[in-house]
Order: sequence, then structure tokens, then C-alpha cells
Amino acid sequence: MEYLHTMIRVSDVDESLRFFCTGLGLKELRRVDNEAGRFTLIFLASPADIKLSGITEISSPLPSGLPMIELTHNWDEAGYNEGRNFGHMAYRVENIYEICQHLRNMGYVINRPPRDGHMAFVRSPDNISIELLQKGERLAPIEPWASMENTGKW
Repeated sequence: MEYLHTMIRVSDVDESLRFFCTGLGLKELRRVDNEAGRFTLIFLASPADIKLSGITEISSPLPSGLPMIELTHNWDEAGYNEGRNFGHMAYRVENIYEICQHLRNMGYVINRPPRDGHMAFVRSPDNISIELLQKGERLAPIEPWASMENTGKW
């Protein structure tokens, strides 16, 4: 399993970039504006971490092993409460079906099953949302995952 990023939701992109980039010195690596979903994703990393990783050019997908923050701006959001500005931690896994089954066997609820063979969400015992992403190409959909509904919040 490889650490990918921690996501936080932001209300004001410019003010958030002022804080994280101008204030803390993080560098913007990628920005994705999704018109249909009405959101923007901005990935940031520190210059020191970028240098330590040996990365000279950012490619798609973003590199593993580079600690990043994902700023998520939902265009229609009026403000966050109850800690909803913290989104999730993300990990890339070797086999999304195997790890989801392992967690399920341990008694954990898979809140967003890997119906697409690519992405799942599960919550920690403290309700921290964890995103699991399939390494490489998405796996072919299989049961019971393909027809499993979402459960709770993720």
C-alpha cells in the first residue's frame, strides 16, 4: 500500500492558496476543474518533498511516495461545519477487492464499495474516511462488489 494524499475541502481557493503556497511555501502540482461535477481539485507538495522524491517532471498519475495535500473546492458550497472540511486519506493498493474483503472480514463496513474495480471508501474506528485506489488499471467489476450499494457517509 502506498500513501497518496490527504484531502481537505476549502471554501475560498485564492485564500487557501495564499495560505498553503505563499504562507507555507507549498507548490501547486496539478489542478483539475470539473465543470460537470462543479468542483476543483488542487494538489500541493512541499519543495523539499518534491526534491527528496527525485521527481523532475510531474506526470499523470501523480507520483507515489510524494506527500501531498489535495484541496477540494466544491463550487456550490456555502461553508463547512462538523469537521466536513477534512475529507479523507488516500492509499493506492495492489488489489482493491482483496483489501476490501479483508477489511470486511474484520468487521469493517465498506462505505463506498469498489463497484468499478478502481475506488472504495472505508472509515476508521474514529470515522476517518479512507480512500482506496487500485494500483494500475482498474480491475474488472466482480460480485459482490459490482452490485453493492453505498452505506452511510464516506
